[in-house]
Amino acid sequence: MEPTPEQSPHHAYPDHWEADVVLRDGGTARIRPITTDDAERLVSFYEQVSDESKYYRFFAPYPRLSARDVHRFTHHDYVDRVGLAVTIGGEFIATVRFDRINEQGRPASAPADEAEVAFLVQDAHQGRGVASALLEHIAAVARERGIRRFAAEVLPANNKMIKVFRDAGFTQQRSFEDGSVHLTLDLEPTAESLAVQRAREQRAEARSVQRLLAPGSVAVIGVGRAPGGVGRTVLRNLLGSGFTGRTYAVNTSFAAGTGTVDGVPAHRSVGEIGERVDLAVVAVPADRVPEVVADCGENGVQGLVVLSAGYAERGTEGRERQRELVRQARSYGMRIIGPNAFGIINTSGTVRLNASLAPESPKAGRIGLFTQSGAIGIAVLSGLHRRGAGLSAFISAGNRADVSGNDFLQYWYEDQDTDVALLYLESLGNPRKFTRLARRTAAVKPVVVVKGARHSGSNPPGHAVPVSRIPDATVSALMRQAGVIRVDTVTEMVDVGILLAGQPLPDGPRVAILGNSESLGLLTYDACMAEGLRPRPPRDLTTVASPQDFRDALAEALADRTCDAVIVTAIPWVGENGEAETGDGEVLAAALREAAADGPAKPVAVVHVEMGGLAQALAAAASTAAPRGTRRPAGPAAAPSPPAPAPRAEAGAAAPTATDTSAGGSSAGRIPAYPAAERAVRALAEAVRYAQWRRQAAAPGRVPEFLDDTIDEHGTAALIETLLGPSPDPRGRPLTHDEARELLARYGVTVRPALPAPDREAAVAAAEKIGYPVALKTTAPHLRHRADLGGVRLDLAGEDALRRAYDELTDLLGTPAELRPVVQAMAPRGVDTVVRAAIDAAAGAVLSFGLAGAPSELLGDTAHRLVPATDRDAAELIRSIKAAPVLFGWRGAAPADTAALEELLLRVSRLVDDHPEVVSVALEPVVVATHGLTVLGASVRLAPPPARSDLGPRRLPSY
Repeated sequence: MEPTPEQSPHHAYPDHWEADVVLRDGGTARIRPITTDDAERLVSFYEQVSDESKYYRFFAPYPRLSARDVHRFTHHDYVDRVGLAVTIGGEFIATVRFDRINEQGRPASAPADEAEVAFLVQDAHQGRGVASALLEHIAAVARERGIRRFAAEVLPANNKMIKVFRDAGFTQQRSFEDGSVHLTLDLEPTAESLAVQRAREQRAEARSVQRLLAPGSVAVIGVGRAPGGVGRTVLRNLLGSGFTGRTYAVNTSFAAGTGTVDGVPAHRSVGEIGERVDLAVVAVPADRVPEVVADCGENGVQGLVVLSAGYAERGTEGRERQRELVRQARSYGMRIIGPNAFGIINTSGTVRLNASLAPESPKAGRIGLFTQSGAIGIAVLSGLHRRGAGLSAFISAGNRADVSGNDFLQYWYEDQDTDVALLYLESLGNPRKFTRLARRTAAVKPVVVVKGARHSGSNPPGHAVPVSRIPDATVSALMRQAGVIRVDTVTEMVDVGILLAGQPLPDGPRVAILGNSESLGLLTYDACMAEGLRPRPPRDLTTVASPQDFRDALAEALADRTCDAVIVTAIPWVGENGEAETGDGEVLAAALREAAADGPAKPVAVVHVEMGGLAQALAAAASTAAPRGTRRPAGPAAAPSPPAPAPRAEAGAAAPTATDTSAGGSSAGRIPAYPAAERAVRALAEAVRYAQWRRQAAAPGRVPEFLDDTIDEHGTAALIETLLGPSPDPRGRPLTHDEARELLARYGVTVRPALPAPDREAAVAAAEKIGYPVALKTTAPHLRHRADLGGVRLDLAGEDALRRAYDELTDLLGTPAELRPVVQAMAPRGVDTVVRAAIDAAAGAVLSFGLAGAPSELLGDTAHRLVPATDRDAAELIRSIKAAPVLFGWRGAAPADTAALEELLLRVSRLVDDHPEVVSVALEPVVVATHGLTVLGASVRLAPPPARSDLGPRRLPSY
């Protein structure tokens, strides 16, 4: 909305305060500033508020607003007087207002930093979390305008409003004065307020997904009169899945009195249905979608699955059409899957929803699958079906203009029907939020991700989201820090998912290998070594081993306390006539299931070669019960749904499969089978690494308290403000050597001084000031950190050596003006390393570490962690690079002082976390000696801080 002429040009309409939010019940609403154009909306809103709510607001009977009231409540300067409204369908459902006051409680202007705040919510929308969301947003607005405290007067009987303030997590004081409760809230965010905000966000977004996946009624809009077409196909699939709710067919072209289509009531519009519709599947041309959305919104539909194409995947015009679709749907409180979606599936026996183009629903299982590609979704569904694995839910979100993988992570976190989350992602709309949600979800159940479009440098067509510029290797490292199992292919995702869904997590990397083929056992052993596992020598049962021999060997391996997991290898038996015998595959499968069911809970995987009977037997059983040894997520969770009847599964000999280990069909540990040793070992290795992360995540790291005594946070903030100046360049500015040294010193990072040497005499003078021995090096950008080009001379013990070195440099590489030489004191011998921190607009601040020179620059041997880093992150950062042994006494060398290095990493992390204006830091080289370290070079860049969408009040993304 635009400001009116009455509003001061100095306080223009703050459109960045506008936000779409998800409410407690999963519906959406819009929060925006109130303007002078809202007078009629305000009056209409007030007329729908009960007398009791009006009394609570004004402390007296107040049946209607006077003209003066309306003027006051719609005219704001957006600095000292601010009003926000919550709207649905363009109409107000709630308002909040603050007025800046002085110490005497009278109207004031800055620098007064307190404001009186008051809320009013329509009775029909109370209990939806409207006031809580409004408090988050009005508090953020107040902080932006320099207000640090809210004061509120609440009647003691107004328990709902008192609870809103009490539960917000802000530091507050309460007193009882003159018959009312006086509340004072400190608006500085606290750990508690942030936790409250994120808990509410999780509940609301999970509920919004649940409304989409478990509707009581579905209308398919765009059902053709003749068989065929997208709409008719979805309707057929919906009916074929046995959907437990009501179903309707909608098409404006239906003739009056059409009656039914495929036995389903047929109507010309949603409004004509006359009953509540929870979910609408939209399969009409893009130019007709707006009228469909309006029809749905005006008749109370809660969510949309938009299959229609012709949006952002079609260029600029389509992208704007997509934005308008999201705006329109959210204005009615609806969420969208799509557009250009393939559809959604929920296999729960209480729902049995197949609102997709998939002709057959997958059987019920414990895997949740989200994809951003219909083609990939089809392939994974088909693969899981062939391999005997079931799903709890399937979502193919297409352009995912609204509902995204983040929303489903919120849902799966507490969904007891889902044990493993699989996601195929082509873009990350909010990487900061994704890593936060993934870390929390991964703490209770595995999250397996395939990231497409890794090397394109842009998002796929249709994905209108910010593009991250950080390398894919960094993205992978950050995902693993969050506990995400990052794999490269869809095949690997399914391999890992099947193992994790059917087997307990391993306690360690020790692997027993047994089977009837020595060669296959050795291949498995080699694959284990390549993946960093600790395999025991393969046990060869010989080619004459019977199923009973397999059973006994597996039982013995599972009972061995020095074994954490078992891989069974099997090849066909060869008869006396030289032909392979596969008929005993079913018997072998039964023997393996029996041994696994009776033994301790350890993961078991099977590697088979051309044993079709075995593969079919291992894929024969399916269930939705929890697998043996599975650890259930802690925390709030919905009651599990009863299992759905499972369709007959097909199986192929060359695909990984899964089975039950109990004869009764309860999923007490399905055994996955793989056609190649490498695939089975890779899946097991991912499970081992994930289990190790889970154990470590149970005791998270911390930032050592001793850092607080040596850090000058406020002095650094003042210095940064001075360095940036009153009108900072949005592109930022690099700091000089001395400026960088001063800034870093305030965080306990000492950079060894380097004195300029524009000529030989200046170099000699600098060396005499510092003291010999010294180093002479160039600082020209094309030569910096390039010792291989001869731009550095070390251990210059005296004046003669320094003069010779100076002449050699200038003769070889250029004039002093070109080389910019400096003189620096020699550092103790050690390992040259590099420490960096940089802020990516999409991913946030990233801390990086590697060895200086070729290891990091040429080979990419660099480790990364998100900021803020804990002591555990710092320790892992150092140890996770391939060249880490150099720091720990490689080839008999003295170990480097890694404790000092970890402290340096924590200090740099703290600096960029405390001061987002520090957009990049590079310390190179950092020479780590046996005792202590020396920072020889530092570069720092300052810029106005980028927006932090993850720290503000809850809001849906708007692209």
